[in-house]
Amino acid sequence: MKNLNKLFALLAVVAISFSCVEDDDFAIPDLNEVVVEAPAGTANLTTIINQYENTFGGQDPEPITFDATDGFVEGYVVSSDEGGNYFKELVIQNAPENPTVGVNVQADLSPLFTRFNFGRKVYIKLDGLTLGESNGVYTLGIGEDLERIFASEVLNTILRDEETAAIVPKEVTLNEVNESLENQWVRVSNVQFLDSELGKTFATERGDTFDGDRLIQTCEDFFATPLVFQTSTFADFKSIRVPEGSGSIDGLILRDFRDEFFVLKANAPSNFDFDPTTRCEFDVVACGTANGPGANSLINENFNGGVNNTATMPAGWTNYVQAGTVEWESYFDGDRNSPATRATTFRSGDESSIAWLITPQIDFDAQTGEVLNFFTSNDFADASTLEVLFSNDWDGTPAGVETATWSALADATVVPNSEFFRNFVSSGNISLDCVDGTGAIAFKYTGNDVDGGTANGGYQLDDVTITSN
Repeated sequence: MKNLNKLFALLAVVAISFSCVEDDDFAIPDLNEVVVEAPAGTANLTTIINQYENTFGGQDPEPITFDATDGFVEGYVVSSDEGGNYFKELVIQNAPENPTVGVNVQADLSPLFTRFNFGRKVYIKLDGLTLGESNGVYTLGIGEDLERIFASEVLNTILRDEETAAIVPKEVTLNEVNESLENQWVRVSNVQFLDSELGKTFATERGDTFDGDRLIQTCEDFFATPLVFQTSTFADFKSIRVPEGSGSIDGLILRDFRDEFFVLKANAPSNFDFDPTTRCEFDVVACGTANGPGANSLINENFNGGVNNTATMPAGWTNYVQAGTVEWESYFDGDRNSPATRATTFRSGDESSIAWLITPQIDFDAQTGEVLNFFTSNDFADASTLEVLFSNDWDGTPAGVETATWSALADATVVPNSEFFRNFVSSGNISLDCVDGTGAIAFKYTGNDVDGGTANGGYQLDDVTITSN
């Protein structure tokens, strides 16, 4: 009986000891490192990525499964699940500085950072693993579904080298984010969260089911497409408010769950270097929005008077080509069953296309309560852009377009690239009540038809109105 009591006491001590450990309360073990020689047959990540991409001679690749003859692949850890922003996944890149490729390794073990800390050099045993794409990025896992490596096999599959390298983030601008940066540690500088995101937490707002998506913008270009900063709703810092000010963010370039857009994902709040007192300064016109249009019509253009596939030239408007051959031209939109105008570089061959469509000038001192409204759509705009600008020092001539001062209308909504191409999106009721003098509104299209057509999309415009009280 005494022996049985001793056994119960021992079990109680063991149970209490384990119950005191929080799920994420781990430290990297302070162990004497065992020098690991690079296993025979170790390859760079680029080798297996190229093998995958060329499985069908440059056509859409299919997952490839490795065997014992394929050896190992090496890389450096650039993700960390210490803060809960990653779960049972390890992202590695092929070099600690200036990487060219990275891969997501699925591993059914948590936490991983206690052994595979940030910067740790690792060797992945390829035998039995499959390389493919999951959520739009290169992924190593089990089977064609790229499932997680069994917990019992993780430490046999992922070998830890004694080296922990200093990871140097790759300096990129927001506009440079593309698929060649996926699964790599970058520093996006000169950015800030949009005004509409300030005051929000990283991932505890209504609608943050699995992740919190917050938009960041570059300070270099007001019209540049924002990038999504994504945080898991299981992250330790999910309840912290996004930082004000502006600066740089270190993180991984990934894709969202449905592979619809790029996201930037950090390991911890320490990956932010923001000056809280400084926000980006843009040369913009921001009068806010109005409840609705005014009673008096100053401009009401539906582009019904144009001839298909010819330059759009309503009375008093200016159609100006700054670069290339593309101009705004009239067409019939079957989805709206109505004429409209459009600009696109598709099949133009232009190295650079800049096309302006400018309203007649209006004396904004002659009335009050001016409100602008218009509708836009796009067809695979990609990197092409449509800017909505205002100037009150333009002389009204084509020759004066490029020398005038043009400021962005900050409150105008232009159709996002993600919108279904048949849909026209309202700009909203944009107040112009804070501007003065004689001015005009310009719709400036920019694109090109080079480098595989990354910016040869088009924008459509219809129903431009300016009203007043």
